[in-house]
Amino acid sequence: MTAYPVNMDIKPDVSAFFDTATNTISYIVKDPASTSCAIIDSVMDIDYAAGRITYEHADNLIAQITSRGLKLEWIIETHVHADHLSAAPYIQQKLGGKIGVGSKILVIQDVFGKIFNEGTEFQRDGSQFDALFEDGDTYMIGEMQAVAIYTPGHTPACMVHVMGNATFTGDTLFMPDGGSARADFPGGDAGTLYDSIQKVLALPDEMRLFMCHDYGPNGRDIAWETSVADEKAHNIHVGGGKTKADFVKFRTERDAQLDMPKLIIPSLQVNMRAGTIPTDNDGRPMLKVPVNGL
Repeated sequence: MTAYPVNMDIKPDVSAFFDTATNTISYIVKDPASTSCAIIDSVMDIDYAAGRITYEHADNLIAQITSRGLKLEWIIETHVHADHLSAAPYIQQKLGGKIGVGSKILVIQDVFGKIFNEGTEFQRDGSQFDALFEDGDTYMIGEMQAVAIYTPGHTPACMVHVMGNATFTGDTLFMPDGGSARADFPGGDAGTLYDSIQKVLALPDEMRLFMCHDYGPNGRDIAWETSVADEKAHNIHVGGGKTKADFVKFRTERDAQLDMPKLIIPSLQVNMRAGTIPTDNDGRPMLKVPVNGL
């Protein structure tokens, strides 16, 4: 298994922001040695039935960064989310920073460009983003080095980002009592997801892990931080020595029972464009609904 450059002595300040509408946790991650920071997995608010976009969640992130006198250097997307819309371009317009995603975004753009019949005007080269990360790529947030780890399975473009002693798992892993994300989206694969989770569990036991989603299983309070050691011991899907065969059987049977996320149609169209809302031939913001297309 690839050894990634990890420095547990660096302890970034992590601020979490929970979005109740989508059960998403966004993060502001501050370099402990400077005022530089990154945002992980921002949320743009949508009233889908009314066709209305607002920015309350993103404005909260912006206000926090501004009030603390921080400099935003990166806006990271762990993957092309199917359950919420990214606010990356809106935040970038207000605060600057570079928008980064995994290089396999090209696969997502190709698959869903066809599903949504986007035509040749939709660029499928990832050019909507400022940086496309490969497995093991590093980048700087002030004086803190971050590393991107390729973790496909939930989608073919998922990446986990390690920043000092903090790791942001995207949808590769949930809290121990939440288990793991589904693997039945186009390009997803349960066996591949198991292998990706093992990459995360190979990090140091004391590594802090921060989730992208939490649903408060069994009525507990919403939570988003755990550790590698806790996941290895207690994760209900992969912990305690569960085998790949066990995981694939469970995940495949479970996924067959799940409904599609309620925001999957708008989320994919927006997020494969780095958070930009598509327009019709007259330049008006417009979303498509393919019938029997997903």
